[in-house]
Amino acid sequence: MTSWQSESVSKALDTFKIELPSWGFANTGTRFGKFIQAAAATTLEEKFSDAGMVHQLTGACPTVALHVLWDLPEGIASVPQVQKLATQYGVRAGSINPNVFQDQIYKHGSLGNPQPEIRQAALNHILDSVEIGKGLASRDVSLWFADGSNYPGTHNIRHRRQWFAEGLAAAHAKLGANQRLLVEYKPFEPAFYHTDIADWGMAYLLSKSSGPRAKVLVDTGHHYQAQNIEQIVAWLLQDGMLGGFHFNDRRYADDDLTLGSIDPYQIFRIFHEIRLYEWETGQPADIAYMIDQSHNLKGKIEAMIQTVSTAQELFAKAALVDLELLSQHQKTSDLVSAENCLKDAFSTDVRPAIRSWATGRGLPADPLGAFRASGYLEKITAERAEKNSRSGSSYA
Repeated sequence: MTSWQSESVSKALDTFKIELPSWGFANTGTRFGKFIQAAAATTLEEKFSDAGMVHQLTGACPTVALHVLWDLPEGIASVPQVQKLATQYGVRAGSINPNVFQDQIYKHGSLGNPQPEIRQAALNHILDSVEIGKGLASRDVSLWFADGSNYPGTHNIRHRRQWFAEGLAAAHAKLGANQRLLVEYKPFEPAFYHTDIADWGMAYLLSKSSGPRAKVLVDTGHHYQAQNIEQIVAWLLQDGMLGGFHFNDRRYADDDLTLGSIDPYQIFRIFHEIRLYEWETGQPADIAYMIDQSHNLKGKIEAMIQTVSTAQELFAKAALVDLELLSQHQKTSDLVSAENCLKDAFSTDVRPAIRSWATGRGLPADPLGAFRASGYLEKITAERAEKNSRSGSSYA
């Protein structure tokens, strides 16, 4: 690796931060049941402790995404506890995630529900989440909706779109000066006939109509097979509408697999599109990188370290694309040379440079190995095993 490449990797990693999901450390369910792990987090403090360990080992995860219903059941009254845990474990509260899909009242939707009192209940929960975000100095309120229908003719699709537009606009109006709404999309599940926010275009239109601080959130698992996600990223960047990512990987549908376990080249291509945009515009892209994974088979913390390490590798590889040379090849339609600019960067082994970067900043060269040698897993297993053995069957 050349000195330019090593320097590019170090500069890239210094800027790269990726948010951990609190729910990724807890025992979470599949569609059929829940497989218990003895070391899984059972309280908010344990989630902060585990997230703090991942950040301590990787240096890339200073924030934790919080789910209001699962992590902050007392709402705004939970803020002092979260602030205390943030100080204690060295990771701050990140995005605030309302839950408008789990309660029984949301059987036929939340903001898209035909009943106005249920739409209002969903909006009230979102507004409470905005206030929690203000109290925690959290910028992003991340919105995912399970709303939709299973059978033709059972709901008015246009009416539901209008109700969503009204609800999101009302939420946007209550944002603090530094807050944003991130609107996520998903083509199917749990709704199988139509989903109210089924793709990036729908999320774009609803965000645009809500106000200037509403942006689109791209979950890499929320797409049809073979969809060109980096093209979506490029379009959203061009229009200033890309707010953030939920990173995971999938083989079939929304599988919540560790990042890059199936298609690392896709994540590399996404990072490349972002870097190309920044190079051409001279401005940093204001994007929240977040992980959204729930592991039922892999160890929770090991899987998270694995994902973060892979994200660092792929982000570093994208930093090695010679953008000036690529631009020249694109202008002359030199297809092979242009493609090789990406392939050569992706093929570069950046792990030695990452290890050098890590040790130079007081981090372990091998985060996963350091975790396994730390004794932390054995400690929390002993502390949590009995509680987890009594764990119920709820999702989180």
